Amino acid sequence: MSDERPSTSLNELDAKLQAARAHRRATEPKDDEGDTRAGSGLALGMRVGLEFVSAIGVGVVIGLLLDYWLETKPWFLVGFFLLGSVAGFLNVFRVMSGFGYAAGYGSTKKDSTKKGSGSE
Repeated sequence: MSDERPSTSLNELDAKLQAARAHRRATEPKDDEGDTRAGSGLALGMRVGLEFVSAIGVGVVIGLLLDYWLETKPWFLVGFFLLGSVAGFLNVFRVMSGFGYAAGYGSTKKDSTKKGSGSE
């Protein structure tokens, strides 16, 4: 890649995008806590519920398939139901703690800015 600076058309596009984002933030309705998304509470609740139920569902399906294949009913079902429940609680904890699916759970923005990009 070359060391040339972006063309003026890219700078103009960047300025237009920033202006559009600022306009959108200014015109969006805010609720009491300052959240700009109208249904964010409902969305968070749906996400938590879906992640919990899907983790248990995946565990149950794996357990049923293993029980059918190995003819060990109901031991794998019980075991993978418990593992799915633990995975579901872990998913709920990660969502509610704000960790999400980020690699390296506890890293903060402050830590990542100290490391640098290595291209210098």
